[in-house]
Amino acid sequence: MSVQPHDPYAFAIDDAVGVALLADFQVRKAIARGDFDDLPGSGEPIDLPDQHDPEWWVRSLVQRERIALLPSSIQLRKDDAVLDERLDELVDEKAVRREIDDFNERVIRARYEPPAGPPLITMPRDPDATVAAWAERRAARAAKTREPARAAGPRRTRRPRFFRRR
Repeated sequence: MSVQPHDPYAFAIDDAVGVALLADFQVRKAIARGDFDDLPGSGEPIDLPDQHDPEWWVRSLVQRERIALLPSSIQLRKDDAVLDERLDELVDEKAVRREIDDFNERVIRARYEPPAGPPLITMPRDPDATVAAWAERRAARAAKTREPARAAGPRRTRRPRFFRRR
């Protein structure tokens, strides 16, 4: 029975190891080319916090993007307060109903979650009543925009001349 010599460089490479090796190879080539020479901040100390914070990137994202993370009960109160304004921006009833259904689904989902913060007092909206109120507000806005046009009187329109005589 013959024993084949063991090749120490032959081993199975999974995807993660392959990507890491490829990235390392590309970085080494860039270093050899001098791509990392003369970068801004080169040779300056890195500003690190005194204590290690594993959530540093989340905190910096929240600060940079000005994200407000509120308990669901408070966020739903705020969403309920501006829902009519958001609905007024929509143009058709189907989109309004979809927005109301999304709001109601979030309210119902929050009712089944354990309370985090103040109690949830926001109630789901009645879709038919909300759509009717949206339609009334829309009709009132349309009437208000038509009012100045009627007060100005009939507009004299000039008919285009398709056939002109020379």
